This record gives sequence, structure tokens and C-alpha cells, in this order.
Amino acid sequence: MKILSPFGPKIAKLKLPQFLIKKINAEVDKILSKKKLIKKLDYSKKLVGQVKQEFQLPKAFVQKNLEKVITREVKNYIKKTTGKNTSKVNIKNFWVVRQFNNEYNPIHFHDGHISGVGYLKVPSFKSSSKKLIKTDGSIDFISGNKMLLSESIHNHQPKTGDVILFPHYLMHTAYPFNSNGERRSFSFNLEIDQKIANVFSK
Repeated sequence: MKILSPFGPKIAKLKLPQFLIKKINAEVDKILSKKKLIKKLDYSKKLVGQVKQEFQLPKAFVQKNLEKVITREVKNYIKKTTGKNTSKVNIKNFWVVRQFNNEYNPIHFHDGHISGVGYLKVPSFKSSSKKLIKTDGSIDFISGNKMLLSESIHNHQPKTGDVILFPHYLMHTAYPFNSNGERRSFSFNLEIDQKIANVFSK
């Protein structure tokens, strides 16, 4: 895990093992094969994404396959950024986002205390832009204003297996891209010990 502090709020970047990516993708594909299940798990009405599909992963699957690794990494993240140990890591919600050609996720923030985004599939695409910074298909994290010696935007070009942990209030946006492929990601929100989350508590 690498802790970054590009503009105040600390971000963690880590990698999911390949076997776990395959397992999550297999579960997503299984859900996609069942129309009734897709309808039951649909999460799009609670999200702002202008994308093809957003649905929850079943809680049983998350508990069996993801809860342990997420709990471990979040505890590590909290320890490295605050020096404190959290005994509570409660996953509130966990969903999958399927993004296709020209779709995007507008600037938004999450609930809970800590949020995360991970990448299950990243299509290959070529940007026609001649700009030095190419944002097609990437994610921006935004905080405050740009000032001398202080950046306000941190851009991440996703790769399959990437996971980013960040405080829930940190605004972010996912840019559109031109490709026939699917950018498949997951997101989650969780709660930690209230005494750690509430920075004004004694």
C-alpha cells in the first residue's frame, strides 16, 4: 500500500490479486445472466452515474470473498494515516459500475467514513487529444483550490486491479472515453470507529 497526500486528504493505492478480480468478474457475469437478479440488485436510483448499469453485489458474496481483505487494508490505511487502530470496519454498501463509450460519472462524494473504488476491467482506447494530461477514462479527485505549492486535483489512470481508498467527503469524477469495451469498476462505503472518524472527539 502506498499512501499519497497530494492535497491534504490522504489517499491509499493498492492492488487486488488476480484471482480475486476473476472471482468478482465471474460473480458479476453470473448476475448479468439473470434479468430478475439484475432488477433486484439495481442500485442506479441511489447513484449519480450517467452510465449503463449500476447494481449491488450480494452481501453474502461480499462477506465471503471481500470483507476480510477490505477490512485488513482499511485498518492498515487508518493506521498509516492517523497512527490509530480501528476495531470497527463495517461495509455499508458495495456496488458495481459498468461504464461504456461516452458515459461518465459527474462530480460527487459518498457517505459513511471511508470509500473505495476498484477496477475489474479497463478497456484499451486511444485519446485523440494532444494535451499533456489525458483524462479520457480516468478518475479525478478534487479538493480545495489550486494555490502556490498546493494542488487541487489528483488524476488517476486506472489499471485492472487498482484499488483506491479515500475519505468519503473527497469529491471525484470519472471521465468518458471512446472505446467499444467496458470499464467495469466497484465502489464501496464503510464506517470505522466513531472516535477516529470524529476528529473533534477527545
